[in-house]
Amino acid sequence: MSDYHIQLDRQDRLVHFLTVEGLTHRHLTEILDTAESLRGVAERRIKKLPTLHGKTVVNLFFEASTRTRTTFELAAKRLSADVLNLNIATSSAVKGESLLDTLRNIEAMQCDMFVVRHEQSGAAEFIARHVKPHIAVLNAGDGRHAHPTQAMLDVFTIRRHKPDFPNLSVAIVGDILHSRVARSLIHALNILGAGEIRVIAPRTLLPAQVETLGVHPCHDPRQGLRDVDVVVMLRLQRERMEGALLPSEAEFFQRYGLTEERLALAKPDAIVMHPAPINRGVEIDSRVADGPQSVILEQVTNGIAVRMAIMSITLGHHARSTEENA
Repeated sequence: MSDYHIQLDRQDRLVHFLTVEGLTHRHLTEILDTAESLRGVAERRIKKLPTLHGKTVVNLFFEASTRTRTTFELAAKRLSADVLNLNIATSSAVKGESLLDTLRNIEAMQCDMFVVRHEQSGAAEFIARHVKPHIAVLNAGDGRHAHPTQAMLDVFTIRRHKPDFPNLSVAIVGDILHSRVARSLIHALNILGAGEIRVIAPRTLLPAQVETLGVHPCHDPRQGLRDVDVVVMLRLQRERMEGALLPSEAEFFQRYGLTEERLALAKPDAIVMHPAPINRGVEIDSRVADGPQSVILEQVTNGIAVRMAIMSITLGHHARSTEENA
């Protein structure tokens, strides 16, 4: 059974968030609209809401991350939840404890949500299948499979600048093959009815039969970037590459890096995005990353509101499902 079947309850409500694949326009719009309503919390004198007061959120990160873990932590705290950051590098997992034993011990602490980041694809789904019924599981990135909250903050950022999805043209540039960010974003854009999605990369960094994802592959950035509304640059992920798929980072920048000259091929009001961390001079020129069309830092800000929305939705639906099945 696919992971998107277990993230919905019998009333078709979101109780885990493991992938955007298999969700509907209604599910994604609920998240985006809720995030919009929460975005202003950061501008208040007291940046707190009582939504998750008394709940405990565990950041269970088996893979290194600063930005994602920090924004999840801030999101939970702004909803008044208690937050436990489990340092896997010093945890019992290093001493040989199994993943299930680790979960059982954390469950015994009466936790309500696990935010899971893992280097293995399918890890978040595995955990969702084995946790107690009252616990919600959010996927903060699993292997090369999915990064659904990143996809949602990306489409949230796009919607704030370019809300007309049917007439939207998006170019995703870089390491499509290894990118869970690209995979989740493509699914989200298709669900929201984006007019055109182009993926621009060397052949070695494109999945086989990538067209089946609902995208148009392109190997020439001069063609791929022409007249697009949104340019999404991906980080070159050396840690996920096997074999010599690239001659060098310098050559990649020369052929595919986003410079001011290449950006000029897009529409004059096109926005530039990047999931970060940025490799300046590898994927993107600093003048573009820091330029007027860049919304990269806005993505970081929006990530907090989007993750607040997902936390409040899943735990709210979880509580109702538990009560109904009691």
